[in-house]
Amino acid sequence: MTSSFLAPGSHDELEEGLQLTPKFDRDGLVAAIVTDADGGGVLMFAHMNAEALRATIATGVAHFWSRSRGKLWRKGETSGHEMTVLELRVDCDQDALWLSVRVAGTGAACHTGRRSCFYRVVPTGENAAGRSLEPVDDERLFDPKTVYSG
Repeated sequence: MTSSFLAPGSHDELEEGLQLTPKFDRDGLVAAIVTDADGGGVLMFAHMNAEALRATIATGVAHFWSRSRGKLWRKGETSGHEMTVLELRVDCDQDALWLSVRVAGTGAACHTGRRSCFYRVVPTGENAAGRSLEPVDDERLFDPKTVYSG
């Protein structure tokens, strides 16, 4: 599997063309937002390099680039919570991707055992000063110590 894509062309080709020409950042990554295909909620945010994007397109299973581990990662390879991609979109200037997925197993997308990685609200506005993060939808669907031990 090659890991190269065509270089982005002109502004018009990038925004109006029908060729996938992702704009990877200086580290060779593109942002990937993952949402639940059924409920629409945001599940997680990650990065893809060209290899992860090609693997995702080829298999229909979400692959990402782990910046912390410095390696390709198929979501669910350890936990069993694999993400089947139902739709993959690219934004107007091709520097962000949107994956609409169905999550296998318990349906948890977060390595903490929760459905979504976005399980805390940040207070905003006048009354935000001194307020803590507010947990929402933070039920654990699996025990990460059990799933990721070993």
